[in-house]
Amino acid sequence: MNDEQLLRYSRQILLPQFGIEGQQALLDAHALIIGLGGLGSPVAMYLAAAGVGELTLIDHDQVELSNLQRQIIHRSDNIDQDKVESARQNLLKLNSEIKINCINHKLNSTELDVAVQQATVVIDATDNFDSRFAINKSCVKNKTPLVSGAAIRMEGQVSVFDLRNQNNPCYRCLYDEQGNLDESCSENGVMSPMVGIIGSIQAMEAIKLIANFGEPLTGKLLITDSLYQEWRVMKLNKDPDCPVCN
Repeated sequence: MNDEQLLRYSRQILLPQFGIEGQQALLDAHALIIGLGGLGSPVAMYLAAAGVGELTLIDHDQVELSNLQRQIIHRSDNIDQDKVESARQNLLKLNSEIKINCINHKLNSTELDVAVQQATVVIDATDNFDSRFAINKSCVKNKTPLVSGAAIRMEGQVSVFDLRNQNNPCYRCLYDEQGNLDESCSENGVMSPMVGIIGSIQAMEAIKLIANFGEPLTGKLLITDSLYQEWRVMKLNKDPDCPVCN
């Protein structure tokens, strides 16, 4: 690290659990962020600010006016622009030292596997079960830790699925692919700080995994209801009949 980096990241380096070693781990890391909407916005901004050296951003949508209420990485002058390009421009204003790769189309399974293989950690910031199941399957296959989040209305949840330890559960252990109905913000609404809360926790969990400190939410599901500001943690067990991780 040079003097400018030591100054930029000094408040993190001061933390005894993190230190210079933790910061160097971030600088050497590659985070794959899938989805640049309400969750992906704070994830990308905090990982860029914290100094994750390389980010790969995946999203096939364009910025719309209705996104701006909660997708804080985008600006009014980014409307009609690809979300990944809008995010790239604004992230580089935040930290010009990091490397940012953009993918603005839906990935097939082979392309997803390649992207997951290259990543230190994957952050699922998508909003539908089909994408979540596909990302989980690839992360299990390639043994890449996955930070999963979801938010709707005034509720949210976060979990970490890390199959580098085969005793840990995967996302498919939590949700059955049969009979799930996707709930979208466009149909049910979402309060803007809610996605900020969940995305920030996802960023924190990703940093913990990269720098190998603290206790990630592996094998746990953190659930919050911001209407009453209630939090609870559920323990997740591995499903012995899971068709993905068993």
